[in-house]
Amino acid sequence: MPNDQVTNRGESAPATSELDSFLQEITQLASGGSPSTRGRLIFSLDATASREWAWDTACKLQAEMFREAASAGGLDLQLVYYRGLDECKASKWVSDPARLGKIMSTIMCRSGETQIGRILEHAVKETRLLPVSALVFVGDAFEEEADTIVPAAHELGRLGVRVFMFQEGNDQKVESAFRTIAQYTHGAYGRFDQGSAKQLGELLKAVAVFAAGGITALETSKNTNDKLLLGLIKSSR
Repeated sequence: MPNDQVTNRGESAPATSELDSFLQEITQLASGGSPSTRGRLIFSLDATASREWAWDTACKLQAEMFREAASAGGLDLQLVYYRGLDECKASKWVSDPARLGKIMSTIMCRSGETQIGRILEHAVKETRLLPVSALVFVGDAFEEEADTIVPAAHELGRLGVRVFMFQEGNDQKVESAFRTIAQYTHGAYGRFDQGSAKQLGELLKAVAVFAAGGITALETSKNTNDKLLLGLIKSSR
């Protein structure tokens, strides 16, 4: 399936409580009411060689999130990834999660450096065309100059796009960069490994439901994790 080229340039496994805390961070950022237009969610990820070992898990988590988004309704999705020396691509906006799942299954990891700045700049351009509800990023490295990401992150925050940064591993430099992006965009940061991937998957699905339908979608859902998210939202008001 063809992708559109993005042309803009620019310790040990964590305890379960870390992701629990992250879930609470997200709910504290939410506001009441349901959106008047379809939500748009960008799911972005690092497809360089260092993540090859976890690629099957990433595919599974993404497929589950896409299916949840479809069941929630009212949500368009876009997949963005980078790999190699200068490859950063975005799919078209689609409402059929199966299409994005097929794209994901064809991607092979390739050696290269991170291009997180390009992803943020791409999100800015997309949002200026039509509002984007949220940006999710999953990766394990950050090899750019930290200062270079600040302008795009600040602009996303100004535009109201919350960025949720998920880190594989425990590199402190990566954590610092990811937290900076989350802070500038009023988003949130979470860290995980394969041992906590299932909980991350549930969290991604809850975020998708919220991005699609806001509080109303969570209230009408029968999913336990959606109800947990709803309860934390109400308790944080």
